[in-house]
Amino acid sequence: MATGFHALAQGNAFSVSGRVTDAATGEGLPGVTVLLKGSTTAAPTTATGDYTINLPDGNGTLVFTYIGYTSQEVPVSGRSTVNVSLQTDAKALQEVVVVGYGTQRAEAVTGSVASIGGEAMRDVPSANISQALQGRLPGVEFTQSSSQPGAAMQIRIRGTRSLTAENDPLVVLDGIPFAGSIADINPNDIRSIDILKDASATAIYGSRGANGVILVTTYRGNAGQKASINYNSFFGVKNVFAKYPMMNGPEFAQLRRDAGGVFTNSLDESDDVDTDWQDLFYRTGIITSHDLGISGGMENGSYNFTAGYFNDKGVVPTQQYTRYSVRGSLDQGIGKLFRVGFTTYNNYNVTEGSNIGLYNILSMSPLADPYNPDGTFKRIIRMPQDDQWLYTRETLKGIRDQWLSETRSFGSYNTLYGEVAIPGVEGLKYRANLGLNYRQSHGGAYTGQGINTVNETTPSTASISNAQTVDWTIENLLMYDRTFAGKHNVNLVGLYSASENTYNRSRIAARDIPADAFQFYNLGQAAGEITINPGEQHYTKWGLLSYMGRAMYSYDDRYMLSLTVRSDGSSRLAPGHKWHTYPAVSAGWNIVRESFMENVSLVNMLKLRAGYGQTSNQAVEPYATLGRLGTRPYNFGPDNYQTGLYVTEVPNAGLGWEFSKTWNYGLDFSILNSRLSGTVEYYVTNTEDILLRVNLPSTSGVNSVVSNIGATQNKGLEIGLNGVIIENLNGWTWEAGLNVYGNRNKIVALASGAERDEQNWWFVGQPINVIYDHERIGIWQEEDPHRDILEPGGNAGMIKVKYTGDYNADGTPTRAIGPEDRQILNVNPDFQGGFNTRISYKGFDLSAVGAFQSGGILISTLHSASGYLNMLSGRRNNVSVDYWTPENTGGKYPRPGGITSGDNPKYGSTLGYFDASYMKIRTISLGYNFGSSNWVQRAGIGNLRVYVTAQNPFVLFSPFHKESGMDPETNSYGDENAAVTTAYRPRLLTIGTNSPSTRNFLVGLNVTF
Repeated sequence: MATGFHALAQGNAFSVSGRVTDAATGEGLPGVTVLLKGSTTAAPTTATGDYTINLPDGNGTLVFTYIGYTSQEVPVSGRSTVNVSLQTDAKALQEVVVVGYGTQRAEAVTGSVASIGGEAMRDVPSANISQALQGRLPGVEFTQSSSQPGAAMQIRIRGTRSLTAENDPLVVLDGIPFAGSIADINPNDIRSIDILKDASATAIYGSRGANGVILVTTYRGNAGQKASINYNSFFGVKNVFAKYPMMNGPEFAQLRRDAGGVFTNSLDESDDVDTDWQDLFYRTGIITSHDLGISGGMENGSYNFTAGYFNDKGVVPTQQYTRYSVRGSLDQGIGKLFRVGFTTYNNYNVTEGSNIGLYNILSMSPLADPYNPDGTFKRIIRMPQDDQWLYTRETLKGIRDQWLSETRSFGSYNTLYGEVAIPGVEGLKYRANLGLNYRQSHGGAYTGQGINTVNETTPSTASISNAQTVDWTIENLLMYDRTFAGKHNVNLVGLYSASENTYNRSRIAARDIPADAFQFYNLGQAAGEITINPGEQHYTKWGLLSYMGRAMYSYDDRYMLSLTVRSDGSSRLAPGHKWHTYPAVSAGWNIVRESFMENVSLVNMLKLRAGYGQTSNQAVEPYATLGRLGTRPYNFGPDNYQTGLYVTEVPNAGLGWEFSKTWNYGLDFSILNSRLSGTVEYYVTNTEDILLRVNLPSTSGVNSVVSNIGATQNKGLEIGLNGVIIENLNGWTWEAGLNVYGNRNKIVALASGAERDEQNWWFVGQPINVIYDHERIGIWQEEDPHRDILEPGGNAGMIKVKYTGDYNADGTPTRAIGPEDRQILNVNPDFQGGFNTRISYKGFDLSAVGAFQSGGILISTLHSASGYLNMLSGRRNNVSVDYWTPENTGGKYPRPGGITSGDNPKYGSTLGYFDASYMKIRTISLGYNFGSSNWVQRAGIGNLRVYVTAQNPFVLFSPFHKESGMDPETNSYGDENAAVTTAYRPRLLTIGTNSPSTRNFLVGLNVTF
């Protein structure tokens, strides 16, 4: 290592000095080894990247080496000054970790940080980084909450901590907290992603990093290099992975007969008709992506500018997502002491077609003929109790201007910085960061007269919504970095920062629009009611003031210590409770650097880490301390209307911080000449004073109060492995990676010492996310005992659920099954993770990325009572299931026409619970790089690669997929895309009637000039 060398001064006659910088940022690199080739004469660079080396003469070659960077050889040629800019080594990028307000070599990191380079991330071409990262990093869960184009995933770092406050991690883009959606960030602009997981790593970001931090670093220019142009593109088609498994005509006709003929064919239905409504509805989707960039630099500066276009047309007609992005960065040194720069990221995107749902399509009778005698589509399909408006991809094309929904969003995220090295104090510098962010979203929806309704004269409706976020952050940093005696490295950071966020949202709705041409514009011309609902208008303004100090010490990269203290003051909390100060400490021991390991050639790196820290969460809505008023209109006569106010939420003058305490233990290793490396971590996080809206008894006259109550615990184990199985053996290289992790969380305490909150499905000692319902154990058979007691009036073929009551002396149950027999069912997987592999031969490369999970419960509202698609009565089309009949007593699903609860089979909610296990190949890519071809070089092309990719090609080991043929990934929250949206708590993820999962096939091109 650089710090292990000593410059040899005695007897040398020629001195060479210079500065070694990062080619991307222009910042000096400390600890770079400067070696005279073919000798032992060497010197390290200082904290600012400066070096001096004494040579025998002015000849020879200097070799500059640094972990994570490509080595460079420079002939001296009699020069006394040699400045060098080192390029990051894409293959070794993982060795340099961004830790917030600086970087560290991986071997010096003491906190829990997971990293991935942009090139590795782009093995999965995708609309946003959350899709590209799924299954790639241990302890980081990316779960699909919507399958519509452009949707981002739900992100959880080491589980769920809070009951009702935010559990989303902080995203930091180029050093400044990001105010937009993660879907706004173009994956092609990303150089690396580093995820801070434990409190000792996240403490520097304070309360905003309570749920983990995602550090996104984008590309910058290369100082001192000529301009280069990059173009990346891919084009692909999307097809439905699997249609929703609805009954065909003969199956549905048989269901009606097996249900006892309660529902018979309507005038539009016939047993000899078999209409596949999904075939008439879906289209082939198309994905297009283009990115063009230019980067380069001068002697003391660099630049990088890119422009991107992405379009994703979904398989559901009119659904699409379009994104335009422009990004630029400029870094410039001014003299020897000053450096300034900026990054600007601008994004405009349009999301369309969210108004198109699938429930009506799926529930449409397959026995109904969609065509009129003249071959045109019918307007209405009549079923026994339901008339439904008919729409297909063809009909939607004809009314695309009469039934539309779109959201247009613009975001501008800007970071400016200035940096000055303090004269006279080596390694000391001051830096100011200014983040200026603006995001605006405009939504519009229009439904023409008679559209999506049985009645042709139903008035048209329209609505508009606007949301605006203005966010600024200013940070003042004093940083000191210096290595003493070649072994003692000291890094100090002091921070003072302030930020403010203003958010404003409004919505207006109107009826009876004069003409379709108006759509959602000029709602003031509406002939009908114009509504401005007070509950849909929103304004907040909040601020955060912070102080932070961090000290990191390393001795010979053998013993490492990091100490952090952060103090945050939040305007959201009550006077006297606005401030919270919390510490963090972590330590590391590089065992491999000990003398007793010198002869252990098998081990290249072995490091133990341990850390403890606190983080806080202020994630309650602004003004929560003040209580809340509601409005209620009063009518005092035909011409006298008044609006009254009443208390809906009690103020809480003692509302304070929710905070977590985390212990983290880690082992990092590398063996077999670094052919196999990995990390093992164990953590425990205890969260206290949880911010929760507590329901009050109706006698109080007030709905709720926000308080600090309760506690939760998360603990887990994470394992990550990376290996080079074959390294350049006759041109062959094979690399592979695997990560596995499991998280266990539980509620430790609830309000007022309560053990359970059945309304919210919270139970002390149980995970936060559970189902509270009966447990299905089978189907009642004729010979089963005690049915007359447990299910009075029940029948063979009905759902059999678990009984938890007592038994009489003769073995008979003491009571019937009731609400007290409901069980607490854990939805969380036992473990999950992902894998990746890459095989290359000369110019060819083949790679695959996958994800998996084992155990847990997958909720399918298609199959449960809340979806109204498994009623087994024949009223509407039904999910194709193996149901019980006297001739098929082994059927998994209940007897059609049996005992019901409302419109569904009794205990029908239990039909939607599946084993959530699966293994999924997310992407397979085959590429060829023409980089070494003579014709490519003659054409002035630096790099040329073409590839083909299959995304989501197949699923393995999934009970849900085996039964339904569908993708086992979720696509909706608990209160979305179901006929009944109150059956499951909104925080739970489900499979509902959202856009279907797709299988994509892409062709791509990467070229550099």
